[in-house]
Amino acid sequence: MDCIDIYKQPAFNHPALRKHKIQMAPSSVETMKMGVVSRKLTRKEDSKMIQTYQLWRKNGSCPTGTIPIRRIRATKLLNCNSAENCGRKGPSFPDQLKKSNDNKAFHYLQANHSLAILLTVGYNYNGAKAEMKVYTPHVEHDDEYSTSRIALKTGPSYSYESVESGWAVNPSVYGDRETRLYTYWTVDSSNATGCFDLTCPGFVQTSNEIALGGVIRSIPVPGGLPWSMTIHIVRDPITMNWWLQYQENITVGYWPAEIFEALSATAETVQWGGEVSSSRLGHPGHTSTEMGSGEFPDHTFETSGWIKKIRIQDNSMVLKIPEWLFTYTDDYECYNVYIHREYFVEPKFYFGGPGKGWQSWRCVY
Repeated sequence: MDCIDIYKQPAFNHPALRKHKIQMAPSSVETMKMGVVSRKLTRKEDSKMIQTYQLWRKNGSCPTGTIPIRRIRATKLLNCNSAENCGRKGPSFPDQLKKSNDNKAFHYLQANHSLAILLTVGYNYNGAKAEMKVYTPHVEHDDEYSTSRIALKTGPSYSYESVESGWAVNPSVYGDRETRLYTYWTVDSSNATGCFDLTCPGFVQTSNEIALGGVIRSIPVPGGLPWSMTIHIVRDPITMNWWLQYQENITVGYWPAEIFEALSATAETVQWGGEVSSSRLGHPGHTSTEMGSGEFPDHTFETSGWIKKIRIQDNSMVLKIPEWLFTYTDDYECYNVYIHREYFVEPKFYFGGPGKGWQSWRCVY
């Protein structure tokens, strides 16, 4: 990690941000607070889950007025087609028809991407929040990745704008298979814009406590209890910037309104869940890259990926449980979804899968 001057971070190399005045905090403290519908966890519930921390903080911290930034080594750049493409997702082309090897079943996959998500539509969305379980899934090839995230999007599939954050195992960006906190943005479905973290100009970081792309770990406790992280993304109603909060009290930074068009006003949909990226999706020899924990949805023992405390913010800016929720997966024999929702109980979303492997013998194509 390097500690660099907050005013010399990569964001200000973006053409739209040359004259941008940095916003050091949201316009209102209330912007980042949980709404009145939240319930407080009991001690028993709280003891079942532990929070994450970032590994680099063991060796120190960055002083006030600076931000931590991962150093991109020359060997990393050699694996990219160009410096501009380092840290960018593959383009999300219009859906392409895929046919299974039984010559009967048809389904659709976005090019090189597979989703297993919970989504909501129907409002102007100004924010979303959730707690997600953290794993280190197996990623088979260096050009693949697996994420668990929240994403807010606007626009058609071939040219959407989005911001997202969560955890990722992404060897092509980070050079290893560690689980890391990440952010991502694009204004054209990743065809020519956007990137992970600070690998291109865009995201403005304000925190000296959190490193985007930093390895995350659980706080050691007896018994090896599961660990989780909380992500909150919210649009500032005054500046229109999209702020990112990690856990319940660390404001990491924001995506400036100037880099967006439609998304600077509102988001049309919110997604929670997993994504796997691989050029081997939907082909013979389907990747064995895992999503979530690598297990199919399990609401009984909760051994799969899960997302809880699901919240959205509409024009009222109060965090609330979404009225309409839908599940979606484009590769259900490899990665599946399940929503557990009962009367008077808030929804819990379970997702994931092993890709091609002994647990999913039908995931072969």
